[in-house]
Amino acid sequence: MDHIDRVLLAQLQQDATQSYAALGQAAGLSAGAAHERVRKLRERGVIRRTTIEVDPAAVGSAVLAYVLVDSTSWMGDSADAFAALPEVLEAHIIAGSASVLVKVRTATTEQLQDVLRRIYAIDGVSGTQATVVLETFFERPLSPQAADET
Repeated sequence: MDHIDRVLLAQLQQDATQSYAALGQAAGLSAGAAHERVRKLRERGVIRRTTIEVDPAAVGSAVLAYVLVDSTSWMGDSADAFAALPEVLEAHIIAGSASVLVKVRTATTEQLQDVLRRIYAIDGVSGTQATVVLETFFERPLSPQAADET
């Protein structure tokens, strides 16, 4: 990846609907060259998908919680069980006192409690610790800048 690829990625993260002409202008390329670069970024798996950002409160998912999941066994084979819960947005195997960290969104705390019950029912889970988010200052997309450029 070079500087031009990074510019294209930053532009796409701001607005993935912009034209290849606009992308090219921002990166100093023609529309065709920008299109080709984006195509290659997709082929290499740098761009995994194109999506939109939705306001969670506007669609009835205002309650955000991070849940530490304790276990009695290795949870590395439990990805499908967590993925089967639609309220679980992310699940990560972690190092530390807990085994898994999940990000959950629900409409109410009662629904969060139901999700916690369903997480507890997953084989190997021995407990959960939920932290409910009261306010989000900001959420930042991954920066396309290289670590050595920061």
